[in-house]
Amino acid sequence: MTTPDETDGGTVTSEAANFEAGLERLEAVVDRLEAGELSLEESLSSFEEGVRLTRSCAEQLEAAERRIEVLTREGDEWVARVFDDEPHAAGATETEA
Repeated sequence: MTTPDETDGGTVTSEAANFEAGLERLEAVVDRLEAGELSLEESLSSFEEGVRLTRSCAEQLEAAERRIEVLTREGDEWVARVFDDEPHAAGATETEA
């Protein structure tokens, strides 16, 4: 039987590996395009692949951001909260005042 931590760790590691592989491939595509040695058709094909990879990596980053949790202490307990990088309403009120 696996613990939740082991399962989550494996999933996170797999997702990170997929992101890293996509990013490496995207860098290789950019290098090929920048070299300027491709035919027009090869350049278009590489550009299309680069766009797909960019979208995929961006989606993975967005999914990771949604999963980020910040631990906060409330009294004697640690509470997991979803990460929120938006300014809080109280902060906006203080700024406006």
